[in-house]
Amino acid sequence: MFAADESARSPETLNDVSEIAVLERLFPRLPVATGQLLGPGDDAAVVAAPDGRFVVTTDMMIQGPDFRLAWSTPHDLGWKVAATNLSDVAAMGARATALVVAIAAPSSTPVWVLEGIADGLRECCEALAPGCGVVGGDLSASDALTLAVTAFGDLEGREPVKRSGARVGDVVALAGRLGEAARGLEILFRFGVDDDGIPDAARAAEAKAQYPGQIAAQLTPVPPLDCGPAAAVAGATAMLDVSDGLALDAGRIARASGVGIDFASSALGDRLEVALGGGEDHGLLATFPPGVPLPDGFRALGVVTAAAGQVCVDGQPHTQGGWDPYRGWDGLAG
Repeated sequence: MFAADESARSPETLNDVSEIAVLERLFPRLPVATGQLLGPGDDAAVVAAPDGRFVVTTDMMIQGPDFRLAWSTPHDLGWKVAATNLSDVAAMGARATALVVAIAAPSSTPVWVLEGIADGLRECCEALAPGCGVVGGDLSASDALTLAVTAFGDLEGREPVKRSGARVGDVVALAGRLGEAARGLEILFRFGVDDDGIPDAARAAEAKAQYPGQIAAQLTPVPPLDCGPAAAVAGATAMLDVSDGLALDAGRIARASGVGIDFASSALGDRLEVALGGGEDHGLLATFPPGVPLPDGFRALGVVTAAAGQVCVDGQPHTQGGWDPYRGWDGLAG
């Protein structure tokens, strides 16, 4: 059962119509990429790469571990799967140019569900990455609704900002929210379930009305995409998308760069463990040379140290909890 969706609903399911008919209904809903030279309809798309190079990333969302149908509308799913991939492109200092989308769904799925996903994809691109569009993809059948997106981006002549460039003395800074998505997930698990702990659409709707900001941060994130290229222009030495938890993702920069990261607790808010371990805010964590003015949207959280691979808070080592796809969340409590 899906969360409430206001779109017009047809009783047709995927089992009632052909793949061709479904695609004919989805294509008009999808965003068209500015760099598209050949779009959906052939065996592959053709997309312009003005820089001569491009970045590419892919991500999946699977019913169960990644989303609950009772909590997310189809539009929410389309928005989030686009936003999470667009954020990874921005984390390289690039601008997103095109998406390729694959959807696998049970044949009993109503067609309007896929139409809602397409609408979410389009509206996310239009709002956050104008000019980025869907240039192709695939449809298939599966017991669990699964969305897979591959995103491409243009470096615009710049070098990519990698995880491995942080240097001792650099300033550690963040663009975006911190802990809001984790708070939204906590609220859904507490108030969006029935008496047996099963996700419930009606109770989730009540929770959304009471805590709209936190739950929106979880279900329809708004990553600061423009801050990625801005950070590259400003001379960021390392950067990544904070999706699995601030401490865990900071540890990735620390290990890749052979440095340490020391956060100031005063910069992390009142719920320290949620800020460090919650994840899914899709902010951009970057390091900048000392003395370099931080680009708009970034705020300082700490400093790069010589303690290779170590993440600290106020100089004390911190366990790098967060999201692991095989273990789940470690870091929501607190």
